[in-house]
Amino acid sequence: MSDLEFDEVTKVFDDSEGTIVAVEELDLHIDDGEFVAFVGPSGCGKSTTLRMVAGLETITDGEIRLGDKVINDVSPKDRDIAMVFQDYALYPHKTVRENMGYGLRIGTDLGDEEINRRIEEAAEMMGIESLLNKKPGSLSGGQQQRVATGRAIVQEPSVFLFDEPLSNLDAKLRKHMRTELSRLHSELEITTIYVTHDQEEAMTMADKIVILDQGKLQQMGPPKKVYYEPANRFVADFIGSPSMNFFDTRFRRDGDGSGIFECEGGFEYRVSEQMADDLETADSTEFEIGIRPENMRIDSNAPSEKSVETTVDVVEVVGSNNFIYLDLVDEETCVRTPSEIEPEEGETVTVTFDEEDLHVFDRQSGNTILHGHEQGLSTTDESSPVQGQI
Repeated sequence: MSDLEFDEVTKVFDDSEGTIVAVEELDLHIDDGEFVAFVGPSGCGKSTTLRMVAGLETITDGEIRLGDKVINDVSPKDRDIAMVFQDYALYPHKTVRENMGYGLRIGTDLGDEEINRRIEEAAEMMGIESLLNKKPGSLSGGQQQRVATGRAIVQEPSVFLFDEPLSNLDAKLRKHMRTELSRLHSELEITTIYVTHDQEEAMTMADKIVILDQGKLQQMGPPKKVYYEPANRFVADFIGSPSMNFFDTRFRRDGDGSGIFECEGGFEYRVSEQMADDLETADSTEFEIGIRPENMRIDSNAPSEKSVETTVDVVEVVGSNNFIYLDLVDEETCVRTPSEIEPEEGETVTVTFDEEDLHVFDRQSGNTILHGHEQGLSTTDESSPVQGQI
């Protein structure tokens, strides 16, 4: 079994400027065979976490377990882990065959026949059989990436680690290689941690996504879970492109039992009695509501209590969709529309959205209070905005 577990793992760097906590009390459980993508802004700790698993960084505190074995002090070569780096790290003076087999020759007692069998099987899997006698300098970026991946495959490890392996490729090749790596995982079913700054890669490839910020776990879950039910404002803002729109609000009950959000930008939005009841269980009346661009729409017939009039600032035409930026609040407010809806810049439009698409966050902590589609079920428990395993 290749379950991978992080038990309150912390990494602290000390330098001339003081102490930097790169990863703080990380608790995670990755099941055997899962493909898990780590995402977050630069400096959030994702690559440091990967390097701790590989044994390239020491662990300040906590434990990393592979199966039932603590690997904190195990030598990198003895961890049964293979890593693919961002820059591929190929030896320029060696052929593809020699690069792929190098780790086996120096780190195992396998014979030449077994090593060559593994190389040829991996080369066939990656579609690079014809390149085995070439050197890296004559290969394209995509071919070098395949060689680096093939070098990891021949190790037949318990865990694959990928550190932004596609970031040096052009957009078209990145999409192709995403498909290749997903196919590879389906075939091999090896536990995989994939670090990326590209949330689209994470959403399309991973079984689960881990979102980090400033070394702390924000949420872990399936892509749809973190997209539709973000644990806090940070996740809601980070996952999705264009990002979620946010409005500071005050909440009050109306005489008929419904609720009203008094929103930044000078507009009000009325919600049902059911949502109002859920919101009254919170300790505050000051919230931040979020709505994704694709959940907003331009509709001149929308009821006034659920809409706002505003002017169009910028229109971005992006093929099958248009991104309409509105002059509504200080921060950008974006509506994603079908391509046939293309108002003029400066035009006055009526914008609306549905209650079930709302996300409500505590303005002070940023924790999720509720998601509109969940109303009537339960509000988010104050102690559980961050989940280690979903």
